[in-house]
Amino acid sequence: MTNLFIGLDSGTQSTRAVLVDGGSGRVMAARSAAYDILTSEVPGTKEQNPADWVRAASEVIARVLGDAGPDAAGRVAGIGISGQQHGLVALDAGGQVIRPAKLWSDTSTAPQCETLIGRLGGLPRTIGLLGNGIPPGFTASKILWLKEHEPGHYARLATVLLPHDYLAFWLTGRAHMEWGDASGTALMDIRTRAWSEEAVAAIDPGLAAKLPIPAHPREPAGIVQPGVARQFGLRGDVVVSGSGDNMMGAIGTGNVADGIVTASLGTSGTIYACSSWPIVDPEGEVAAFCDATGQWLPLVCTMNVTVATEMVRKMFGLDHAALSEAAASVDTGAEGLLLIPFFEGERTPNVPDGTGVWIGIRPRTSTAAHMARAAMEGTTLGLNYGLNRLRALGLAPKEIRLTGGGSRSAVWRQIAADVFDCPVVCPASEEGAAYGAALHALWVQGHATGAGRPIVEITRDFVAMDDATRAVPDPEKALRYRGLQEIFDLAARDLARTFASHRRFIEQAPAGTGRGTGD
Repeated sequence: MTNLFIGLDSGTQSTRAVLVDGGSGRVMAARSAAYDILTSEVPGTKEQNPADWVRAASEVIARVLGDAGPDAAGRVAGIGISGQQHGLVALDAGGQVIRPAKLWSDTSTAPQCETLIGRLGGLPRTIGLLGNGIPPGFTASKILWLKEHEPGHYARLATVLLPHDYLAFWLTGRAHMEWGDASGTALMDIRTRAWSEEAVAAIDPGLAAKLPIPAHPREPAGIVQPGVARQFGLRGDVVVSGSGDNMMGAIGTGNVADGIVTASLGTSGTIYACSSWPIVDPEGEVAAFCDATGQWLPLVCTMNVTVATEMVRKMFGLDHAALSEAAASVDTGAEGLLLIPFFEGERTPNVPDGTGVWIGIRPRTSTAAHMARAAMEGTTLGLNYGLNRLRALGLAPKEIRLTGGGSRSAVWRQIAADVFDCPVVCPASEEGAAYGAALHALWVQGHATGAGRPIVEITRDFVAMDDATRAVPDPEKALRYRGLQEIFDLAARDLARTFASHRRFIEQAPAGTGRGTGD
């Protein structure tokens, strides 16, 4: 009987597990468990308790093993972990979590970004040093925030981990970090794939001792420790591996060779491509990540995709099918209604103070159909802003593989094809990063036992596309969207100063003006 592999995807809203047959690539079982972001009145704060990730991971591992039958646990040879990137998990000397983890979507650390960039000599020099700027989502600013805002907690800090690293720590008892996820900390030179002494020292020279040495992603994070193995009935040699969710999403969509692009239409949005060389954006808008195979993964992230469509859907009481039907009833450009969808602030372009802005709203365009269409178009134009940056740096996509909840909508897939001016298609499996994590575990376990295959062969054999979802661009609509993209880009740039002024106005509003009273 063939070995089995578990893929975990620990995200912002839930953890998903899949159990995959290592011989056929077939998903034998899949389960999810949800949790919440902690509530906070501090603008931009997004935090979670790592204990919730462990609880959810324990639940879904047990359930997929139970679903697959009594012999499944004894056949598991590897567990791969996909985790939300950039989050700060702070451990003390006893391996205990010091405080809730600050997440990738936390923008409260924007002042610390400015501080660190200043200490490193400005943005151009920072990019020259690291290959990346330091946007609010990245981990470095969260560490400095901890030092400045919670010095007592910082004094206890012994180990810095990322979310997927923490789950690996729970499974193995070992603190480990690999190139892919580590490249999203803004502490690593992505070209040498080593910590930047200068960047680390800009926070605290003593921080270096608290960072695991980044390892090749083919190196196991460790072996499942005995207590956890007994909990799930696993054998004693189960290998643990993992990386960030985008790195695992790349594997899950077969994005492990030059020329392939993946775009995720999830709560947030990502668009990224595999590259055999490091691609550094001098403007700092493209994240110059390493991938989970020993290559690089230039990536653009936007913070608002289904955030926008879900808002419209709830405003008008629509289900997902009705939302898509409404959007399809309005022509390209939504009769002049354009959404700048920065509801959660924005990372690309870097507008942490951003809010949602509707341009062109009037009685005729204030319908559910117009707003649904504009939400799909505006979020896709936001992603295409990033794709155009990738193109400017030399990438030429021939096919874009769509994932995430938005990709289930046929009208949205056609909008994506027209906006990107490139054919799009969805993978046959919707498991995405969880499936990629399972394939990564298969790859790592194979190399650890001396029987490994190249990752490109594994994805070639196991990752299939669903041709029924394929959409090709309409030349006339693509041309129209090209003009709309220019308007979107201009509006986003011009609004950045307005957003910042608006935030200051709200923060300075005196008591008794009605703020927060419900009047």
